[in-house]
Amino acid sequence: MTTTTEARARSGRLMINKVPEVTIWFWLIKILCTTVGESFADWINMKLGVGLVNTAWIFTAVFVVVLAVQLRLKRYVPFPYWLTVVVVSVTGTLYTDILTDQLNVPLWISSAVFSVLLAVVFGVWWLRERTLSIHSVTTLPRESFYWLAVLVTFALGTATGDWTLELTGWSPGVSVLLPLGLIAAITALWKFGANPVLSFWLAYILTRPLGANIGDWLASPKVAENPGDPTGLDLGTFTTSVIFLGLILATVVYLTVTRSDVTEAHEAAHAVHTTGDPRKERVALAGFGLLAVVTAGLLVWAHSQPHVGPAPEEDNTSAVQMAPGQAVKKFPPAKVTALKTLASTSLKDARSGNETGAHAAAQKLRDLWDADQASLQPLDQTGWTSIDAQMDKMLKTFGIDHSNPPMSPAQQEKELNALLTDMG
Repeated sequence: MTTTTEARARSGRLMINKVPEVTIWFWLIKILCTTVGESFADWINMKLGVGLVNTAWIFTAVFVVVLAVQLRLKRYVPFPYWLTVVVVSVTGTLYTDILTDQLNVPLWISSAVFSVLLAVVFGVWWLRERTLSIHSVTTLPRESFYWLAVLVTFALGTATGDWTLELTGWSPGVSVLLPLGLIAAITALWKFGANPVLSFWLAYILTRPLGANIGDWLASPKVAENPGDPTGLDLGTFTTSVIFLGLILATVVYLTVTRSDVTEAHEAAHAVHTTGDPRKERVALAGFGLLAVVTAGLLVWAHSQPHVGPAPEEDNTSAVQMAPGQAVKKFPPAKVTALKTLASTSLKDARSGNETGAHAAAQKLRDLWDADQASLQPLDQTGWTSIDAQMDKMLKTFGIDHSNPPMSPAQQEKELNALLTDMG
């Protein structure tokens, strides 16, 4: 789908546009970028080990830099443009993850807030520029509105996509079908005569959950570790990110060489889209409304079916790799010894089949660790974060501070051994 360019028609000349022509290449690379936004954000969060908030700050800084480069350009150039899209896809994903996983904001509230925010962005954009067409992004204010809208659409797409998974309990592979079907329906309505600008932005938002579900499906393990966890092809977040970044790079190189997505070059070889039919636009608008009702009905029905919802993503700071004993090196030996004693007691009871004793020792270990936080955390933030993350993994196996039932003794022993190893 594409959009009309009223400004170009009035001026009678071809203006240099900062956004590529909306062709099949545009949608292909947009979905690739969206998939990277999901898988790369997960991988970076795990490997950096600095927490979601700090990771978001890092990518916000990167986004500011690449956006500054993009804004300084006088025309559309594939590499900086799509680099900005990749970075904003990761950044928007992290913003939603912070609201959900750090601040415990329900996904329906995040979806509502981002929907209102996007409406405000579009409203101000329209009042100032009198167009939302991406074919008229020819000034700095319009491009600024465009990138702000893109950022919000990524955050909104993340929230609505995750909310859909939460409501339905669908696997990522099955979940791909919903946004894919909606995009196909929107395309059909656009072909019929729907408003091209509205059609574009609706499809643009839906590519976010589509790409995210593809990324989750490729990266998730074949067998769920816990009930409700996503399953997929087990490529892992790193491999998935590398594959899709490679595909993005190859596509950008092709577009750079052929210039097939440059607005002026495309319009030189294709007829300019004609003015829309108001009657068909009204009919198509009713079609969009019907599509929304049917989608809502499908989600309500799926939610009413028995299912186990996916567990919320965690702040994977436990992925910080430290040598045994390094994390507690700056902590008082007496406190470390007390923690290790309780962990050893819990491990001994778990091995002997004394479930009550193992659980009680793990509970005392949690209480002692929480009580010592104020004195230990300032001594070594990184070390404390590493132990705290492993402590949380151990507590989860006992169902302490988590909603899941206690796991098997073997799983409890595994996490207790890992905790003792970390404490030296």
